[in-house]
Amino acid sequence: MEEISELVRRNAGEFIALRHDLHRHPELAFHEHRTSGIVADLLARWGYAVERNIGGTGVVGQLRRGNGPRSIGLRADMDALPIAEETGLPYASVNAGVMHACGHDGHTTMLLAAAKAIAERSRFEGTVNLIFQPAEEYGQPDSGAARMIAEGVFDKYPCDAIFGMHNMPGLPQGQLNFRDGAMMAASDNVIITIEGRGGHGAAPHKAADPVVATAAIVMALQTIVARNVDPLEMGVITVGVMQAGTADNVIPQTARLELTVRSFSAAVRDLLQERITALVKAQAASFGVEARVDYRRGYPALVNTAAETAFARRVGREVAGEAAGHAGIVEQTTPLTASEDFAFMLEQRPGSYIFIGNAGADATKDFALHSDRFDFNDANIVPGAVYWTALVEKYLEAASPA
Repeated sequence: MEEISELVRRNAGEFIALRHDLHRHPELAFHEHRTSGIVADLLARWGYAVERNIGGTGVVGQLRRGNGPRSIGLRADMDALPIAEETGLPYASVNAGVMHACGHDGHTTMLLAAAKAIAERSRFEGTVNLIFQPAEEYGQPDSGAARMIAEGVFDKYPCDAIFGMHNMPGLPQGQLNFRDGAMMAASDNVIITIEGRGGHGAAPHKAADPVVATAAIVMALQTIVARNVDPLEMGVITVGVMQAGTADNVIPQTARLELTVRSFSAAVRDLLQERITALVKAQAASFGVEARVDYRRGYPALVNTAAETAFARRVGREVAGEAAGHAGIVEQTTPLTASEDFAFMLEQRPGSYIFIGNAGADATKDFALHSDRFDFNDANIVPGAVYWTALVEKYLEAASPA
């Protein structure tokens, strides 16, 4: 591993500068034209066969060596968020209202640094597919991963296994966290419209009040997880929007709720949809109003496969503690109820998603993902690239990932 570390460290300044450039020029989902252009040009310069504009603004770089039959995919996301940056950094966003508040600039840079090292070393037999994906933050089922899959990314670039990595504030910088099984939650959203009969606030008996029904629905929704979901399973139902009325003496005609719903298992996901729909309609009927439920499924649960995670973990043990900046590993980390569209790729191919700790020495600057003060930790570029390079070389020299 030390040879990989020395090679990546030698180029660290180049990639820190690149990361700062990407941070300064963030681009929203499906608009990553500048970013994807930089990625594609660099990959081509290093000898990769490059395809642009797959899944919108996605890029795939492929490198073959020898006659090995095996193939591996590594994925990084490229998009930014519609957030006004407040970091005050010298390389802060120049695009008003857009910033890299989730570290995708760092994810892209880590994989590019690995791409250069992988190509320079060329110590593998088989095929490496580097997938630079747009629109992870899109939040809709036709996100960047889904569109790349729909446009045949795994048909054109077969992968025996696929791996991804995300930085994580609150974890020691460079620490690698692994988990087999469900690692991140499915994310669905629900829009509920309660239709009543408006009237004067002084004569409620002449109206069918959607506000009272809505209040009852909000409270009743909180019983679903408590009384329908197995206590050993996970479910979250959060009402984030509650809207009704414009005047204190008017009973409105309609009210509106918006929910986020999270789950780890397919069975619980189905149960939550069934119970939310039934409960909302029954509660509305009990108040003499009607409810329409628009249930929208988003990203599925992200489920890491056991064999590929075990392999990724073994590589993590080998690189942990290197002078390159790794801070050890966590072999079976706690899952998160946040969501990630890499889950779509894991529905298509076996693989694993890994967290790398992003916390710096100053805890007061360890801002959460999606904070307007968040910044990716440059100290992760080397250990992240070292890990990716080692993973590729070990995977393509091994008889099997198990």
